[in-house]
Amino acid sequence: MNGTNDSHVLLIRLAGPLQSWGIDGRFARRDTHSRPTKSGVIGLCAAALGLPREEPLGGLAEVRFGVRADRPGTPLRDYHTVGGGKYPLRPRDLITDHRRAAKATKDSLPTPPQDDALEPGPFGRAEFHAWYGSPKYVVADPGSGVLVSGEVRRHSLITERWYLTDAAFLVGLEHQGRTLLESVAHALEHPKRLLWLGRKACPPSGDLAVGIASGSLKEVFETHSLLPDAVGPEAEPSATAQRIRPWAWIESRRPLPGVGPLSDQPVQFGGDGGTHSLRWETRHRITIAEHARGWDIIL
Repeated sequence: MNGTNDSHVLLIRLAGPLQSWGIDGRFARRDTHSRPTKSGVIGLCAAALGLPREEPLGGLAEVRFGVRADRPGTPLRDYHTVGGGKYPLRPRDLITDHRRAAKATKDSLPTPPQDDALEPGPFGRAEFHAWYGSPKYVVADPGSGVLVSGEVRRHSLITERWYLTDAAFLVGLEHQGRTLLESVAHALEHPKRLLWLGRKACPPSGDLAVGIASGSLKEVFETHSLLPDAVGPEAEPSATAQRIRPWAWIESRRPLPGVGPLSDQPVQFGGDGGTHSLRWETRHRITIAEHARGWDIIL
């Protein structure tokens, strides 16, 4: 698809102190991709629209994805520990986590009978009727009054978490339906849920939806100046464009020979991480036009 007038591109500015776009991270090591992933950005849009996790993505699954790295950022490794020492207990923790309940009571709780099935309900609120009793070795914290484990201790889990610091990306979502892109743009500026740049520790800064343009992703990337986050608000756009030629990654509609696929095409989101399929993309060095369109946005 090379620059047909039937295509429109929603431009999304992703900038903030920290970003983290996991693609291969598991367990104790949580990585970040060098740039926003399609799954992460579509999830951001779905959250802004207020879509339930299990609901089909509809038109969002059909958009063609591209990202221009105006300021790639610097990788940051975070030494992170989870758990350790005494920790607060909530009644529902003891109801839904048999092992934790057993440790807290210093005794194994009886296995619920087969006919006393676990009642369905929202996550974390399932209850048994007959077998649950008050745990032992639970005391009130003298300072806060919160129930804490009297003797149970856990060893800290050391994890490795990676972030991108001070990065700024221009993401493009290409689709023939301008109405869809307009609804996403409005939702990004009036989100129904909190938005994050990959992880909850990474809130976005300033404007997200920064315009809708006609054309293909590559054309739109070439005709829009670098983001102010990348060059500073006082920089001269034409002079900067001559010095900086950012990289861009643009989704291909079909598999490419010799190019490894990415497993970040969202099919459906869910509490277990959802379902993803493969997609392909090409890398381009973008030469920004001398009279490229500038920006009037909040940083």
